[in-house]
Amino acid sequence: MFTGLIRHLGSFREYRKNRTELVIEAPENLTVILQPGESLAVDGVCLTLVTKEKKRLSFDLSIETSEKTTLGHLTAGKILNLEPPITLNTLLGGHLITGHVDGLGKVSEIRPRAPGKRIKIKFPLELRKFLVEKGSVAINGVSLTIASIGRDYFEVELIPTTLKETNLSELRIGQLVNLECDIIGKYVYNFISKGQY
Repeated sequence: MFTGLIRHLGSFREYRKNRTELVIEAPENLTVILQPGESLAVDGVCLTLVTKEKKRLSFDLSIETSEKTTLGHLTAGKILNLEPPITLNTLLGGHLITGHVDGLGKVSEIRPRAPGKRIKIKFPLELRKFLVEKGSVAINGVSLTIASIGRDYFEVELIPTTLKETNLSELRIGQLVNLECDIIGKYVYNFISKGQY
């Protein structure tokens, strides 16, 4: 589990083994606390660390992950949001995030809005039932609050701290992003839709 508060940025280095292995570079203060077999959220996708060599970390990349997240389409040097899993001592400042991406969104509008930016994201219609105004959503692993929502889009506010500490400052119109809906909302919807209450 993760909180969506990004404390580290890394960068994509290469794919290996016919694109089934992802290699990134991460800051040393993160790599020293990670061991093979442990999890790391990479742009909101929970991956298992396979090997580490100094600042380089490698992860197995399944076909499912490659096809359904942005991690299958990275270019060299791409900045990545990195978050280690929470512990019992971690402050839960964002919201609970599993690292299991629900779908890809597309940036459709970016506009200045003091003190930061407002971003509009188009999303697959099957996610609409899990998204509510003032509810939580993770974009590339960053915990955000939905400011407004329509049939197939939502808008979020990016404050200066978020723009400084995450890769969301680099978003461009047309860019794909990883979306994870609030896990509590998904459980509630599943429970109510099956009429088992």
